Amino acid sequence: MIFIAILIGCILGAIIGMNAPMISYTYSSYLAIAIIAALDSVFGGIASVINKNFDLKIFATGFFGNAILAILLTILGQKLNVDIYLAAIVVFVGRMFVNLAIIRRYYLDKWMKKFEKKKEEKNIEEKKAENTVN
Repeated sequence: MIFIAILIGCILGAIIGMNAPMISYTYSSYLAIAIIAALDSVFGGIASVINKNFDLKIFATGFFGNAILAILLTILGQKLNVDIYLAAIVVFVGRMFVNLAIIRRYYLDKWMKKFEKKKEEKNIEEKKAENTVN
């Protein structure tokens, strides 16, 4: 079910993105850092669902809080003529990789358990077949 929602969201995002006006260079850094912060929250939310400790309030406040903080760091960096937003990018992308690793391990373990279960069922069927022949 969640994969269908993700697929629909990606398709809608692509359609809207193709029809959206171009964002000026002035605002592109703000949007980029906000998207990275939002993606970090999304991956964190998926990882917390896997760990069975998801809380919608924490997700929503983290989603908007991270995006706002990242944008404020970008504004501050531009005022000081220092690329402070790079620190936010490093942190958010690092957390995204950690959350992606959690998600990957979960689904890999789930897939391996399913594969091992099928293998065990096949072995049981083979033993039953041997016993009926003897």
